[in-house]
Amino acid sequence: MNIDYRLAFDLAPVGLALSRQRTMVDCNQALCDMFGASREQLVGQSFQILYPSADEYERTGARIAPILGKSGTYADDRIMKRVEGRLKGEPFWCHVTGRALRREAPHEAGIWSFEDLSSRRAVRAELTPREREVAAFLMDGLTSKEIGKLLAISHRTVEIYRARLMRKYQAGSSVDLVHKLIAG
Repeated sequence: MNIDYRLAFDLAPVGLALSRQRTMVDCNQALCDMFGASREQLVGQSFQILYPSADEYERTGARIAPILGKSGTYADDRIMKRVEGRLKGEPFWCHVTGRALRREAPHEAGIWSFEDLSSRRAVRAELTPREREVAAFLMDGLTSKEIGKLLAISHRTVEIYRARLMRKYQAGSSVDLVHKLIAG
């Protein structure tokens, strides 16, 4: 039996994108549906259009490059945004996993999967780009020192962002904050 890999790519139950230098060179229908855009609107575009801000796109790229270079893969939960349609600009939690085709050139070419987490985790508070990054790492169980190292900021600065998140989510403790972030 011959396997039609193009059909498998197109019908995969998660969003898939092939990239070159952080530009989408192909994507499947699930990705289009997730971001509210057509294939023609996404192919040839920088992944930046999927991020809430250009700053988050740049920082994420800088943060993941050494990890992709070391292990060849990367995964996290992050807030992305809808590109078109009735929900244009709407932020939503997304699980993103990627594989670099060559570790020595992590952004040269890769394959990325996107899973919409909005049915399980809503974005309830207006967060700054840095608060979104800190929130994602908190949900992964990282300490302030670990988050600070990953974001190249001091652990005290991470604590400031954690305190802001606690106020925004009306959380009484860090554990309560993580619970509220996960619950949306």
